[in-house]
Amino acid sequence: MKAWQMMTLDSGLRLADVPEPRLRGGGATLDVLAAMIPAYTGQLVAGGRGGFPTPIVLGPCAIGRVSETADDVFAVRPGDIVAANAMFRSNRTDDSQEVLLGWTGIGGDGRPTPTTDRMREVWRDGLFAERGLQPERTLVALPGAQDYPEPERLAFLQWLVIAGEGIDRAGVRPGHTVGIVGATGQLGSAAVLVALARGASAVVAVGRNRATLDRLAAVDPRVLTVPLSGDRAVDARAIRAAAGPLDAVVDTLGMVPGPDPTMAGYDAIRTDGTLVLVGGVRHELPIPYHDLMHRRLTVRGSWMSGDSTVREIWSAIRHGVLDLSVLDVTVVGLADPAAALSAAADAHGLHIVVLVP
Repeated sequence: MKAWQMMTLDSGLRLADVPEPRLRGGGATLDVLAAMIPAYTGQLVAGGRGGFPTPIVLGPCAIGRVSETADDVFAVRPGDIVAANAMFRSNRTDDSQEVLLGWTGIGGDGRPTPTTDRMREVWRDGLFAERGLQPERTLVALPGAQDYPEPERLAFLQWLVIAGEGIDRAGVRPGHTVGIVGATGQLGSAAVLVALARGASAVVAVGRNRATLDRLAAVDPRVLTVPLSGDRAVDARAIRAAAGPLDAVVDTLGMVPGPDPTMAGYDAIRTDGTLVLVGGVRHELPIPYHDLMHRRLTVRGSWMSGDSTVREIWSAIRHGVLDLSVLDVTVVGLADPAAALSAAADAHGLHIVVLVP
C-alpha cells in the first residue's frame, strides 16, 4: 500500500510502498478515510518536536472504517466508522503511562521510559496511509457516521475533542463567559467552537491573526475578539473589557516567545475562576502564590482526551449542535507529501488541510 514514511529522524517524509498492515491481538485494521495534517507537521518532520522510533508511517489521528478486528476486540466491529485518536495508555492504575502512536508525544513529564519505548515499538505506525493497524484502546466507534456526507470535515474531530476536554476541565456551563487564548490556531479555533456548543454566553477569542479573529467573530455573535498586543497588562485589560472578568480561560497557544499572553489570560479571570492549559507553551508561568490563593483560582492541565469526550463531540456534530460547515477544508492526496506539509503550514484557524488517501 501507499503511505508517508520516515526511514530515520533526519530522512524527511516520503511517499513509500510499504507492507499491508497485519492484524494481531488487541488490534483492528482500518481503511483510512480522512486524516487532518496538523499545521506543525513540517516542524515535526524537521526534528523540532521530539523523536519517535523509525522507520515509521506517520499520522496520529484519522477517521477510518474498520476492515477487520482481532478475536479479542469488542469495542469496534468491521464496518464501523471510527475515530482513531492515537492516545495509547498502559492502563496501570498506579503509574499509567501514555504515548501518541505514529507521532511524537509522551504523557507525564514527557521523558521516555522502557515502558513507553516498548509501547511505541509494538504499535509503531500511524495513519498517513491507505490503511492502518491500531490498538482497540485508541479507537472510538462513531454511530451514524457512515451517513455523514463529508468525512474530510470530520477529520477536524481530533482537534475538537482535545479542545473539548479542556473546556470540560474548565467546568464550562451554559451562561459562562470563556476566554480562549491562542484562538487563531487550529486548536484554539476548535475551542471556540466547542465553547459555543457548550452554551457559553460569551467567548473571548484572543490571538494575533486579525483576519482569523474576524472569521471567528462571523461564526456567532457571542464571539468577541481581542488582538494580542504583546503587552501583558494591556492585553489583560482588553480581555477583561470584552465580557467582564471571565469564568474560565483555556490557553491553547503553541510555541511562543514568552509566557505573557498566557498570563494576560490568567489576569482576566474572575475570583473563583479557572485556567486550563492545553497548548504547547514551553515557558514557566510566573503565577504568584498570594494571588492564586486570595482569588481562589484553579489552574489545571489537559492533554489529549478521553473516549467520553469523543462520543459527546461526535453527538454534537451529528445532531447539528456543532456545525462543521464553518471549516475551510483543503483536501490533499498521498502523491506529494512535501506540498501537503507546505499547505498545512499555511493553514490556521478554521482552515485545515486533510489527507484523503
